Order: sequence, then C-alpha cells, then structure tokens
Amino acid sequence: MATIESLVLEVSDPEAAANFYKNFGVGDHVKVTASEAPTTGFRSYTLSLVVSQPNIVDAFLGAALDAGATTLKPAKKGFWGYGGVVQAPDGAIWKVATSSKKNTGPSTREIDDLVLLLGVEDVKASKQFYLDHGLEVAKSFGRKYVEFASPARTVKVALYGRRALAKDAGASPEGTGSHRMVIVSDAGSFADPDGFTWATNHD
Repeated sequence: MATIESLVLEVSDPEAAANFYKNFGVGDHVKVTASEAPTTGFRSYTLSLVVSQPNIVDAFLGAALDAGATTLKPAKKGFWGYGGVVQAPDGAIWKVATSSKKNTGPSTREIDDLVLLLGVEDVKASKQFYLDHGLEVAKSFGRKYVEFASPARTVKVALYGRRALAKDAGASPEGTGSHRMVIVSDAGSFADPDGFTWATNHD
C-alpha cells in the first residue's frame, strides 16, 4: 500500500502560502515551494477535508476566508451532507465537507480525511496506471471515480473525471500549464498520464 507523506504546492509567494496553510489548519500535510511555472485556470485537482459535522466545516471555511481565500461554493446542505468550496490565494481549490447534517458536539477543527482528487481524462486508464505503480483500490465506481487505499491519517488519492471535478468545485474546467503540485510518497518517482508529478523524499 502506497503512503503519501505530503503534498508540495508550488506557489509564487512561499511565505504567504505557508502562513495561509498554517492558519487554515493543514500545515502538517501541505508543504510549499517557490515556483513561477506557467499555469492558468483549473489545475485539474482539488483537495478535500472530510470532517465529522457541519460546525467543523464552518470553522475550516471561516479560517480559510479569514486567511485570504475566496468562496467558490458557499457552505450548504445537500442530499450528501454539508460542505463548501474555497480557493486559496495560491490558486489551490479546497472543499470542506461532512456526511452529517447535524452537530453532535463542539467544533474541534479535527480532520477525518484529507483527500487529493485528481481530475483525469480517462479514469479507467489512470486507474490501471496507478495499479501498475503499486497502489491498491479501496473504492471504484466504473469510469467515474476511483479511490486508492491509504493508511489512517495520511493523504488519500482519488481519481475523478476532469470536467466533473471542475463542476463539483464550482470552477471552469478550462486551464493550461503546470499543475503546480508534487505528490511526495513511497510509491516512487514518475509522472502519470495527466502530468501529475510523484516524487520520493530523496528526490
């Protein structure tokens, strides 16, 4: 089972980005590095915080907005639960959601899962690519969605159709250039069919 140790986001202002993620509450899993790699529009991925109840969703979204994020989708209830989407100042898109529609305790700012959703052109082909690179499937819904297994308290990776992911995030699917992200794991160093870069800690 591959373990993702951290995500490195390539940003124009590393100091500002590091402060944002510290205030947002995800600094343990998200690192930043300086980059001016050309990128426009949707970067074909989103990051999701899965939490236990609505008041925790509100706490994380509020912290992100206070730190300079902008709202893409205001928090609201849906048939699936409660959640909202924001965009960090560096351009990364974050969704915070819970399957619960009621609060059963205080807001703890605890994260149950951090999920990296990769927007890919061909879910089936990308699934096979990752299987060939040692990842194990935890959930799979045909050509629409694949989630890979990961140890507890680590970053999960899932595959989703690129246009569907953009729609879910409230963003235009148009975009070109660098993803501006490196996935650090023990799976090895490679680039996937959609150009997402994986690296080891030794790279």
